[in-house]
Amino acid sequence: MARMVANTAEDLRSLAEDELVHRAQTHDRAALREIMTRNSPRLYRVARSVLRNEGDAEDVLQDTYLQAFTHIDRFRGDAKISTWLTRIALNEALGRLRRRVPTVALSHAEQVPSDPSVVPFPIGSGEDNPERVVARRQIGALLEEAIDALPDPFRVVFVMRMIEDLSVHETATLLEVPEATVKTRLHRAKLLLRKALEPEIGTALADVFPFAGRRCSRIAESVLSRLGVEPHS
Repeated sequence: MARMVANTAEDLRSLAEDELVHRAQTHDRAALREIMTRNSPRLYRVARSVLRNEGDAEDVLQDTYLQAFTHIDRFRGDAKISTWLTRIALNEALGRLRRRVPTVALSHAEQVPSDPSVVPFPIGSGEDNPERVVARRQIGALLEEAIDALPDPFRVVFVMRMIEDLSVHETATLLEVPEATVKTRLHRAKLLLRKALEPEIGTALADVFPFAGRRCSRIAESVLSRLGVEPHS
């Protein structure tokens, strides 16, 4: 008996990546939407880390998916589709940044004094209670401001490593820099953030630059409409 094809949203959420991509290559609307649902938060955060503007980051998302899905038949699975999409989004965001502002010399941006006594940037600990939830929201807003204020090279690495939890190797590959450079930039980003947020730093990383719910759905619908992929009757 032929294997039952996954059709419900729950089925798609549990679908293996290779099968999901295979279905997307037939322009299956549900599969395309599931790929966007899985990857939009990361792509949005990466694009926003480069451009520091929510509207521009959303535009990058749409352009990324349009470019990717128009040529998805060329995807051969040599890397994860999340990596493939992240590279497209990163290149698109960097291209927009270059057209918008002059390139800042990396050597100048990285001239931040080292402090060997600095402790690792805290990601989170302990159980939530109502007071902590409120505090995390407040600190989340402060974190967004502080991350936006980082020099471009540090900000992008920080978002990739600490918020999106990409490995050093993945980050270095995407940015086309040595792994040692990724480590140095992350260390210096932490120094700058701790200096800015020393009294209030806490456990808010999971809440910065949210992208889900209606916003994610709106982007997905726009991309599918522009691709001309109609819903199943």
